[in-house]
Amino acid sequence: MKILNLYSGIGGNRKLWGDSHDITAVEIDRNIARIYQDFFPKDKMIIGDAHKYLLEHFEEFEFLWSSPPCTSHSRARFWGWKNDNRVKKLYPDMHLYEEILFLRNYCKCKYVVENVVGYYKPLISPQEIGRHYFWSNFIIHDIKHKKTDINRGSIDSWEEEIGLSLKNKYVGQRKDRILRNCVEPELGLHILQESQKEVLQLF
Repeated sequence: MKILNLYSGIGGNRKLWGDSHDITAVEIDRNIARIYQDFFPKDKMIIGDAHKYLLEHFEEFEFLWSSPPCTSHSRARFWGWKNDNRVKKLYPDMHLYEEILFLRNYCKCKYVVENVVGYYKPLISPQEIGRHYFWSNFIIHDIKHKKTDINRGSIDSWEEEIGLSLKNKYVGQRKDRILRNCVEPELGLHILQESQKEVLQLF
């Protein structure tokens, strides 16, 4: 199956997908892209703007996963601003909703858009699982999985839970931030498997 993995990060969502698929990953940060490629050398890595790549290439794939940046939507950052005047105010990044609306109306393959549970009521109703919102054109049933608590623990504990180790490599990277941005691999696999079932449009 041809899969497009947008805003791929280091590939937490992709970890358990295996190597039988033809996977293209898009990541704008060269350093993060290099880590992803180390973990998944068989995947095609595009270093560039995932939002733009989606618009130009969405028809080439059978399954799309998009995880637009969550910073401007997250409860943690909003609460941080309320309690720390050093945290800057941000407009919510509307690329998230642009992609949801675009995919709902133009995409003929199965897709999922992921983001964190936000500090405001979503403008388009999502499915909620754990700390994530999901917008898709198929039903994602809830799953009992080991949920990573991004507000507690250490780099070592997050690495163990996610199953991707950054030890002894990637000097100068914010490893805590990289790991916190990962979707739990078990959840990523569950959603891919759910996408293979009968499509039910969620409008």
